Amino acid sequence: MTSLLRQIPDKQKALRLFKFGVVGTLGLVWDTGSVYALRPLLGLTLATLAAYFIAATANWFLNRLWTFRGVGLHQHILVQWLRFLTTNSLGFLLNRGTVYTLFLLFPLCRHYPVVALAAGALAGLFSNFHICQKMVFREHPAANCPEQPTANPQPPAPEPVRRVAP
Repeated sequence: MTSLLRQIPDKQKALRLFKFGVVGTLGLVWDTGSVYALRPLLGLTLATLAAYFIAATANWFLNRLWTFRGVGLHQHILVQWLRFLTTNSLGFLLNRGTVYTLFLLFPLCRHYPVVALAAGALAGLFSNFHICQKMVFREHPAANCPEQPTANPQPPAPEPVRRVAP
């Protein structure tokens, strides 16, 4: 793995993509577990919809703590979570579009939802990574991003003293 990373020009981005994939794999576990747990109560369609939000929330949390550690901390935690859910709507459409299409076309996928869920996770992986990196876990706040209050705000730097030549 390390020899592969040496050949990639942007090692940090490659490492983040790897971590994002690991978190996404865990998300597939949470997604699948939620579908199987909620299916008897809600039916397959609603369980699949609810499970996405459970898994997406868990993925956001792990990505915040591990994949993009220390990045985007200028955002309030709730704002960042909502931005994660909102900006990943393209990935949601790719993911759940794939899942529901497979449910519709293949009885095997209705009987074993994990097959469709895995295909859906792969469908949304790269778009979600790109969107998260650009819009959710940014290095610097956007102009319209509310700042998160800090415990010890820094005072503004003093203006330099200008000397006038005689």
